[in-house]
Amino acid sequence: MFTIYNKQSGSSRNVIDRRNFLSIGGGIGALSLPALLQAEARQQTGSSHKALIHLHLGGGPSHQDMFDLKPDAPSEFRGEFNPIHTNVPGLDICEHFPLLSRMADKFAIVRSLVGMISSHSANHTSTGFDQKSLSNIGGRPYMGSVVAKLQGPTENGAPPYISYMGGKPGYLGPVYLPYKPSGNDLKLRSITEDRLTDRRSLLGSLDTIRRDIDSSGQLDALDAYTQQAAALVTSGTVADALDVRLEDPAIVERYGNGQGKNLLLARRLIEAGSRVVTMQWGGWDTHSNNFVSLKKLLPQLDQALSALLEDLSLRGMDQDVTVVVWGEFGRTPRVNSKAGRDHWTRLSQVFLAGGGMRLGQAVGTTSKNAEFAQDRPVHLQEVLATLYHNMGIDSQRIQLHDPNGRPQFLLDQRPPIAELI
Repeated sequence: MFTIYNKQSGSSRNVIDRRNFLSIGGGIGALSLPALLQAEARQQTGSSHKALIHLHLGGGPSHQDMFDLKPDAPSEFRGEFNPIHTNVPGLDICEHFPLLSRMADKFAIVRSLVGMISSHSANHTSTGFDQKSLSNIGGRPYMGSVVAKLQGPTENGAPPYISYMGGKPGYLGPVYLPYKPSGNDLKLRSITEDRLTDRRSLLGSLDTIRRDIDSSGQLDALDAYTQQAAALVTSGTVADALDVRLEDPAIVERYGNGQGKNLLLARRLIEAGSRVVTMQWGGWDTHSNNFVSLKKLLPQLDQALSALLEDLSLRGMDQDVTVVVWGEFGRTPRVNSKAGRDHWTRLSQVFLAGGGMRLGQAVGTTSKNAEFAQDRPVHLQEVLATLYHNMGIDSQRIQLHDPNGRPQFLLDQRPPIAELI
């Protein structure tokens, strides 16, 4: 459990780790959660709770072995797996996705994804740009940071952006860093009530010093938001969401073991009030033994992802919560001498669900050996535009100001995927 222990009374209650309390959105200097609360009050946002679960398959998953199999291709391209039918006629997927095959009406696959970058980073799938873009002023902000700035926390008060794969606020600054809970089991450590009191005393001392040289009165207002942030963090909302022991054991089992549990945590964090939760699932950089690795990874992903889609639907969350699953790039069509597939940026795939989209379809077609997009190439920025659209953000219109005061569009004016919205 996540507890504060009061040494005088002997009582305990739910709490957050001191270090994590300081690190919400960037630490003591940034004080991002109070700043976000202040921004929400100013903009009067936060009442709507559209949300995003972003699962990054670290390493670059093999598109032709998952959702775009080529059974008629030569053996050096085809690989070892066979396609199976789904409950959507004409939409076949890998045989290692039997659970997903029975709910293909609840997701869509973009098979003709282009614009990927040869970099083991989630930067381009989180921003739509290469890491070098605007690097002289901090870089492009990840989508979660953009959402945190534009929409702030929800009424529940949970951090709007939570990430287990890291996140970059770019030119928005450290106020909009994601909150990252600590612990090997994605749980928060406990602290004593006295230590939290000491922390508040330290903040109070710093604010007193700063107030002496501040004549604008803004710091007095910030104090109120700091107190509100402390109340929200120590209320137990986020801590409870991270404690999967509070979940129905049958549901926990449904998600499977290992990395699949992360998707359960993501759902719980969204329910607690977060807007964007990003997770990473590693092991997809299969330069060797591609098929041996995927025989382990694909059934685990099948179980966890199908559980999440079913869970969101049963809870009535599937119209508001968007799920996106992708990696850095695709894999080479030709199997190499080590029975692996190497990096391939000319073609990739993305799995999308929820968000009120038109699902039960595959967008785009690819060449006979899955080398490139043949019909309806979809740029990665179109995917980001779709995610923004589902969050109620018009990426073609909204601009944010960088540190130099220049307005910056979120994307290069690419529209959402018309087939899905």
